[in-house]
Amino acid sequence: MKALVYEAPEQIRYNDIPEPTQAEGETHVRIMASGICGSDMHAYHGHDSRRIPPLVLGHEATGEALTGRYAGKRVALNPLITCGICDYCQRNLSNLCPNRTMHGMNRQGFYAEIVSIPDQNIIPLPESISMTHAALMEPAGCTWRALQLAKRVSNRPLKDSHVLSLGAGAIGVLTSLMLENAGCKQILTGDTSALRRESATRALSSEVFNPIEKTFQNTFDLVIDAVGSPQSRQTAVDAVAPGGTIIHIGLHKGGDGPNARTITLKEIAFMGTYAYTHDDLLAALDLLNSGALGDLTWVDERPLADGAEAFHHLATHTCASPKIILRTS
Repeated sequence: MKALVYEAPEQIRYNDIPEPTQAEGETHVRIMASGICGSDMHAYHGHDSRRIPPLVLGHEATGEALTGRYAGKRVALNPLITCGICDYCQRNLSNLCPNRTMHGMNRQGFYAEIVSIPDQNIIPLPESISMTHAALMEPAGCTWRALQLAKRVSNRPLKDSHVLSLGAGAIGVLTSLMLENAGCKQILTGDTSALRRESATRALSSEVFNPIEKTFQNTFDLVIDAVGSPQSRQTAVDAVAPGGTIIHIGLHKGGDGPNARTITLKEIAFMGTYAYTHDDLLAALDLLNSGALGDLTWVDERPLADGAEAFHHLATHTCASPKIILRTS
């Protein structure tokens, strides 16, 4: 079968690989659509030690089940494989399972024609949603979880909040779309890329700006950092109001962070969020299917065979779309 294989830093090739074997309790799925995530780009640049080449990347996908109880059905895939028995899994915190593995990280990813995946990680799709839009379920699940944590931690309801969303990639745009749906008082989305800002402006009804040209001090009740760089973290700490909340979802780069003294003196709630539970994915899929997040025309669809070119365009910042979906059919 054909697959897009990460062979070495900045080397990815559309090639033949063996079809996966089907283990007990797993289903073969023919992949139809799979998204390129920022973490796939980190691997592409050789910046993710967890993703060791040669490896088929990709962890956002939809397809058709070929075997098992969903055979012949349209399905979305939860790439996070958890044990189901540890304390975290029992407390509905499966995203923190210490025994977790993940497709596209330490299992074959979804940039392939066929994948074998545990039965419990298959989510049947309603007929009313396209394969491409349903492939946004995974990043939307990340965003959904982030906003549920924000609701829990913040001292002000979302509808009464002034919110800053940093980053206009898929996570950032989905964040702002969900915030618009929640009816926040004010939403601003910042990105340093002119191309991304143009795309975000078309996708959103709220304001989009360049955080290099326009800065804020002590302004926002809630800041969502969907970039995760030292610069964006500092921007978040500067921009959040005393007593406000920062939700850190971006995984761009570790290292230097904001001044802990400032966080303390402003009494900022600073919270990280990682991935999603199965329930988060179901909620995100329902929201996508409802039309509450708009027409999603900002998604860029390309053939899987052109995946290497898509990675190059993302790496050279010559792609305006927040999300590229690779189609196998």
